[in-house]
Amino acid sequence: MSTTRWCLTIGLVLGIVLGFGGWWALVAAVVLGFIGLIVGRVAEGKLDMQALFGRASSR
Repeated sequence: MSTTRWCLTIGLVLGIVLGFGGWWALVAAVVLGFIGLIVGRVAEGKLDMQALFGRASSR
């Protein structure tokens, strides 16, 4: 299982635990799952945060 999938799974579980029950549980699970996905992509090197927030190195 890749790092991205682990982080996504952890984010989803935390979302379910945090907001167990109702509409807000769904929203929390989706938001935390998305955050987990982003963290996993950065950890695997598939998402370059410096390219998103920093200046481009080539002009």
